[in-house]
Amino acid sequence: MDGSGYPQGLSGEEIVFEARILGVADVVESMNSFRPYRPALGVEAALDEISRNRGVLYDANVVDACLRLFKEKGFRWNDAEAQGPTSKVE
Repeated sequence: MDGSGYPQGLSGEEIVFEARILGVADVVESMNSFRPYRPALGVEAALDEISRNRGVLYDANVVDACLRLFKEKGFRWNDAEAQGPTSKVE
């Protein structure tokens, strides 16, 4: 939200709401997912990241909604999908 990572230095309400939603969703999904250069970090690490940077890098209302989805509503991804490829040959 401080404009530090957004093109043209946009910040706060200058960033369209949909982009603020996508920003939080992208962080949570990418941290929870396997990447070729690192294992999945897990949803708790992702939720901690958005909580720590709530109102600084991420829209506070969007973070609050995301945290409610995971903590109060029990939303979870399929863990097998987040872990990435396996070495098991079939």
